[in-house]
Amino acid sequence: MRGGGLLVAGTTSDAGKSVVTAGICRWLVRKGLKVAPFKGQNMSLNSFVTREGAEIGRAQAMQAQAARVEPTALMNPVLLKPGSDRSSQVVLMGKPVGELSARGFFGRAGGSSPGEALRGGRREELFEPVLACLEELRSTYDAVICEGAGSPAEINLRRTDIVNMGIARAARLPVVVVGDIDRGGVFAQFFGTTALLAPEDQELIAGYLVNKFRGDVTLLEPGLDMLQGLTGRRTFGVLPYAHGLGIDEEDGLRVSLRGAVRESVVAPPVGEDVLRVAVCAVPLMSNFTDVDALAAEPGVVVRFVDRAEELVDADLVVVPGTRGTVRALAWLRERGLADALARRAAEGRPVLGICGGFQVLGEHIEDEVESRAGAVDGLGLLPVRVRFAREKTLARPVGSALGERVEGYEIHHGVADVRGGEPFLDGCRVGSVWGTHWHGSLESDGFRRAFLREVAAAAGRRFVPAPDTSFGTLREEQLDRLGDLIEEHADTDALLRLIEEGAPAGLPFVPPGAP
Repeated sequence: MRGGGLLVAGTTSDAGKSVVTAGICRWLVRKGLKVAPFKGQNMSLNSFVTREGAEIGRAQAMQAQAARVEPTALMNPVLLKPGSDRSSQVVLMGKPVGELSARGFFGRAGGSSPGEALRGGRREELFEPVLACLEELRSTYDAVICEGAGSPAEINLRRTDIVNMGIARAARLPVVVVGDIDRGGVFAQFFGTTALLAPEDQELIAGYLVNKFRGDVTLLEPGLDMLQGLTGRRTFGVLPYAHGLGIDEEDGLRVSLRGAVRESVVAPPVGEDVLRVAVCAVPLMSNFTDVDALAAEPGVVVRFVDRAEELVDADLVVVPGTRGTVRALAWLRERGLADALARRAAEGRPVLGICGGFQVLGEHIEDEVESRAGAVDGLGLLPVRVRFAREKTLARPVGSALGERVEGYEIHHGVADVRGGEPFLDGCRVGSVWGTHWHGSLESDGFRRAFLREVAAAAGRRFVPAPDTSFGTLREEQLDRLGDLIEEHADTDALLRLIEEGAPAGLPFVPPGAP
């Protein structure tokens, strides 16, 4: 087989498209097939840098890992990074090409080349480049598993669609629609999604996949039979609710500000104490997945916070990345968190700033690019001055800190002029305040353990890092769990036929169709 394909669409955002796509990729690669993920257009503040220096959504990087292939820009040719409720930075083939309003991106004005199209605001002009990326992958891989965005039945956006039925119809991809039954209303969502599509689109809707089911599946079967009678389409599986998958999120923060970062139960602490980590939930928070490696450690409790009093009992405070450094700085001051961070620094209590969080800890910010706010005073906890450059830094650095090898990735416009302190991952450290532009550094096991020992000592905690926690191994286990969900709870023979042969002929039209 060469060039097979499938589009995993969803009834809503967060229906489970990303994890189902990853699960299918892992199931297929375990069968010996060469598989690649694909998402024509992604909107996410969680991104990753490929080895060739291209920025793509972290969900596609995670899916590439599920497929056991190196992620590339082909897998996510268009990435939108929100900077406000109405505008986003547009990343094309891994490189930023401009900042556009939503109206501009979905509008009709000007341009013929991809770059000109984005500057002129015509998303439909990107259709051919996106389709070309998909076809290049299909010429190289046995199967390409595509992820849709939002819902394919967003009828106001269908004309300019380059990620759901637009790409499915052009590439003749069969479509499986995923619905989250845990939210309720899944039968109405499946029926309504199908019935709002044009006849030509409905021809490709092969069937459905129920996600996050709790209970006895036999109680669901009468509804699935009725759904097939109404639509002429079968359900390819019922996936059970799986706790604590810990897989990279795409569209936003899927945890409560009052809750822990992960649901999964981890081993008890090795030492006598736990270590409490508070992550400041700054606006436009990006790459909050940086703290997943901390949450994977036995005895480390991670939570997201938005009030100054929640920092009092924290042993470590993390100020994470953000797409709005100046806005995050103002937010920290408005909520009293800036003063709380200053008190911690004065008391020698640990603080870690990552990327945008590192920038706010500095003395001065000059920003004529991201916020266009000009000169702004930082918190002054690190001897660093930051100037925002129009060119974005995209890199995969390797270095050492605390005597351990560290790998990371960089995604930022801010250029740091470090004027003192101890060197720390191209940033610096002053006392118990650390700052770096490197995302992903905590996934380096030896460094993470050394860092947590430093934090525990500074916090006066009798915490001991587990000697054998491997974040990479834990991630592989989670991806295998996704593959197991597909293999054990979906009709894999039928899915494989879809991927190889396309949607079955003669699927009935469900009225009324698209307006």
